[in-house]
Formats: sequence, C-alpha cells, structure tokens
Amino acid sequence: MFHTGAHRSIIFTMPTKLRWGVLSTANIGLKKVLPAMVQGQFTSIAAIASRNLAKAQEAAAALGIPTAYGSYEELLADPNIDAVYIPLPNHLHVPWTIKAAEAGKHVLCEKPISLTVAEAATLLAVRARTGVKIGEAFMVNCHPQWLRLRELFGQGRIGEIRAVQGFFSYFNANPANIRNQVECGGGALMDIGCYLIHAARYAFKQEPARVVASIDRDPEMHTDRLTSAILEFPAGQAIFTCSTQMVPYQRMQFLGTKGRIELEIPFNAPPDRTTRLFVDDGGDLSGSSIATETFPVCDQYTLQGDAFSRAVLDNTEVPVSIEDAIGNMAAIEAVFRSANSGRWEAPQS
Repeated sequence: MFHTGAHRSIIFTMPTKLRWGVLSTANIGLKKVLPAMVQGQFTSIAAIASRNLAKAQEAAAALGIPTAYGSYEELLADPNIDAVYIPLPNHLHVPWTIKAAEAGKHVLCEKPISLTVAEAATLLAVRARTGVKIGEAFMVNCHPQWLRLRELFGQGRIGEIRAVQGFFSYFNANPANIRNQVECGGGALMDIGCYLIHAARYAFKQEPARVVASIDRDPEMHTDRLTSAILEFPAGQAIFTCSTQMVPYQRMQFLGTKGRIELEIPFNAPPDRTTRLFVDDGGDLSGSSIATETFPVCDQYTLQGDAFSRAVLDNTEVPVSIEDAIGNMAAIEAVFRSANSGRWEAPQS
C-alpha cells in the first residue's frame, strides 16, 4: 500500500503468488502435484497438514514447505493460507472442501470431486455462500496438447467430430490400496474412467444424452476392475474401456468426417520429456499421411496450479468448475446404473 498525489489516493497491489496449503500427505500430492506446484510462477506452497505431525514435518522438509501442521483444522485456521489443495481419498473430498471454503479458502480438489451428483451439487450453495472459488483437479485441461486439440477442432482439421475412443488402464490388485476400496470411492470408473468421460465431454462440448455400460467387479474387493461404456452425444458417440487390473496403457482418439487426431499419452503426460499428437487425414492407412505435432517439456501440475492461482488473483473462472464436475459425475452415475440395469440410462444432473 502506498500514497500518491495531493488527495492521498490509496492503491492496493494484488499479491503475485497465491499462498497454498495442502490437506494430507497423499502420494499423488507428494510425488507429482506439490513438486510441480512449487515451480509455479503464481503458486507458493506455504503449509502442509497431516493427521500425523511427523509425516507432515517429513513432507515439509522434503519439499521445502515452511510450515507443517498435525491436523487439517490447524491449517484451515491459518490466516496466511489463501487456497487449499485437497488430494484426500474420494469420500473425503466434499466434506473437506466445504470446511475449507467455510474457512475462507479457495479450493482445488482432486478428481472426482464427489461420490455422487447430489453430493457435488451441495458445493454450488457452498460456493455462493462463501464467495470462494472451487475447482476440480483435471490437470489435463491445462496441458498444451489438450489446448491444441481443441484448437484443431476449431480449425476444422478433422471436419465434424463424430466419434471419441479412449482406453486407460493399470494393474493394482492390492486390497489395502485406497483405489481398491469401494466405501472410499475406489474402482476403475471413479479413478481413471472419469478422465475418459471428461475427455469425451471436452471434445464434444456437450453432455451425453444416454449411456450403456458393462462392468466386471473384483469378486473379493467388489470394485469395478473392468468397465466399458458407450456414451451417446447429440453430435456423435464415445466409447471407452478402463481397468485397474490390466496392462498399463492409455490412448485417446478423436475421429471426424475429414480426419483423426490421436493423443499418445493423454493423461499421465510425462514432465521430463516431450509429448506428441498425431493428425491423420486418412489418405494412407499405413500411416504415411500422419502429421506429428510435438510439445515441449512441461509439467501439467505446474500449469494447473498456476491456472487456478491466476483465476483467483484475476477473479476469473477456474479451469474446471463445479458445474463441469457435476456433469462428469452425472455421466459416471449413469454408467453405474446402466451396468446394473442392463439398459441405456440418461445422466441426471
């Protein structure tokens, strides 16, 4: 703050970095998100909290975070924290998003933001009441390859988009892993299938009118270990398969009336090497007509942190809104319902 002119006008300057706190020492935060966010131009990790103070202190020391707390409540009470990143298990996302918002903190919550549409919808009233920004952490929205994808669509490079095809899998059969616990929101659809649905909605810029699905559940853990679905959009169709007990693989293809675009590593884009996108006009089935676009090394978690921080600092829209999260959850719920009913089901948002 400083004074200028005869009228002693007061000018306030906005901070150049948003001060972040992190709830939990979850692996995704410690290994991927936080090391990336500390490199951000508009992000500063000011504190981390765990139910175990020693764990928080260990994580803080490893990542150069100045403050460690032995409870989430302590971090939320810290007046020096502007925003909170929540990488907690899925069933804790909404409860702690609400607590953080009511403490006056902006919230970036890991996907999926909730377990149900109804649960996600409660955040609309929370956002309106508290005035904070709340977003879902689909980091892919910030990666240059996805931004370029939408640009190519806008240029008409593949004509009208008619079909989206996606696959995402890994192998994890450990019952102790949170991703394999039904009561915590585990399973393939919630963990990685949400990306495939998000990608289809991102491409079509529409919501699916109806879906039909098949699910194979683990006989002991009862999580969906193999899920496939067809999503019918007004402009076309999307099909996907996701699995938590298959060979690690991921790929996305977008097919139109004049061409095809393929993302080589769509979701876990490596932060230490380039990524590639392929544009095929269909002129040669052997692939000689494919044009390759290469994207420089970047970290999508750094970009996500900066994008959310700038939305707060500039008072603009966050990359992935609550409304978008509700739309994604509505499709997820419809997939589960269809697998149970054996019929087409319409998303209810």
